[in-house]
Amino acid sequence: MKYLIILGVIAILGYFGLKYFGPAQKPEGVNSTASIYDYTYKAIDGKEIKLSAYKGKKILFVNVASNCGFTPQYDDLEKLAREQQDKMVIVGFPANDFGGQEPGTDDEIASFCRLNYGVTFPMAEKISVAGEGMHPIYKWLTDKSLNGWNSAGPKWNFHKYLVSETGELLAVFPSRTKPGSAEILALLK
Repeated sequence: MKYLIILGVIAILGYFGLKYFGPAQKPEGVNSTASIYDYTYKAIDGKEIKLSAYKGKKILFVNVASNCGFTPQYDDLEKLAREQQDKMVIVGFPANDFGGQEPGTDDEIASFCRLNYGVTFPMAEKISVAGEGMHPIYKWLTDKSLNGWNSAGPKWNFHKYLVSETGELLAVFPSRTKPGSAEILALLK
């Protein structure tokens, strides 16, 4: 009986762990109410970038940090960006919202990414991805009244949001999901 209770608890935790901490995908028939293509961001070099420039490609939004246990994912992000450049674009959004793990200036962050990981994919200026100062793009990504279905915000650095070629939010991936994972690659086909 003791083992049955333990197995039951493990099963329940497994279910809720996947439901709340695993990847999430867009339910069938749900559409966004606002267009992601109406948004802009400032690149790390200060240039204004319109997301409409990425129409026709999938977009992977990732909140990044230089001093995080997940920082080595920059290698995987760069590899994925190069391999899928005809189908998708990755945009990194440096943020200091979790654990103070992105304390640098835009210039320091750009230099760190270039020198340590050879990052060539687009990087935004440092923003906030949580709380009252949340960047408008992250408001769209985390507000189901705007994106159609998702209200989950980033739980930590390197949280990922995948948007389709037509601007629909397809899936949300937790930090531990690697950029080259089967879950992400399956959605890039």
